Amino acid sequence: MPLTFYAIPGFLPGDTARHHRSCVLAVLQEALRDAGLKPQDIDAVAFTKGPGMGAPLVTVAIVARTVAQLWGKPLLGVNHCVGHIEMGRLVTGAQNPTVLYVIAYSERRYRIFGETIDIAVGNCLDRFARVLKISNDPSPGYNIEQMAKKGQKLVELPYTVKGMDVSFSGILSHIEDSAVRSGSQNVNCRRMYPGGSLLFPTGNERLQEMMEIMCQERGAKLFATDERFCIDNGAMIAQAGWEMFRSGQVTALEDSWITQRYRTDEVEVTWRD
Repeated sequence: MPLTFYAIPGFLPGDTARHHRSCVLAVLQEALRDAGLKPQDIDAVAFTKGPGMGAPLVTVAIVARTVAQLWGKPLLGVNHCVGHIEMGRLVTGAQNPTVLYVIAYSERRYRIFGETIDIAVGNCLDRFARVLKISNDPSPGYNIEQMAKKGQKLVELPYTVKGMDVSFSGILSHIEDSAVRSGSQNVNCRRMYPGGSLLFPTGNERLQEMMEIMCQERGAKLFATDERFCIDNGAMIAQAGWEMFRSGQVTALEDSWITQRYRTDEVEVTWRD
């Protein structure tokens, strides 16, 4: 499988060049040691091209480009959302599902039927967790859900739906304002998640339950990814990169810049019929 650099601990702007090199070497040595591999065993280097926050994307892209050139390996710029989809297809065995983004595959593109018009729900949860000082280990969304299971009060939240598109910025503003006004630092959060197959590549158990009911009512089958691969991880980028690589796709060095707003439907899915 391709070796993926998804995050480089300590590799931050402003550090010295020597510190940069030592961090990269440490991560490389640890990854290869854990996998029992040598550089010559690696097929390609995959990295997250986007979407996402600029600084982490740039950091990983620089490292990926450097390693690919040092090792003489092909470079693969992967769309983060496609990584979730391909890992979900691999883990669940779903062949041609509608994906709960809302996305479906057609003519070498993952076509978007519905999306957020401002911020992603994951970003909404992450920012809410920071307000309440909820731990990031293993992820803010997961910890919010575990706390929600103990909650006793249902709080009505404002939200906007426009056709198949939704808005989460109003929900975020409301819950942030409520937390500040109440002086909450750590609270029991209440859940606040608003004939084929449906792929659900996130780990929210309550939403999985709702989707299962919906599928049963319509004679469809739900394919839900387990928690190991729901949180953003390097394995999903490696899997999508492998699919690209085996279909003949590579990313030229001059095209290996990052794209913070890299849309899912911009990716040509050459590895599917």
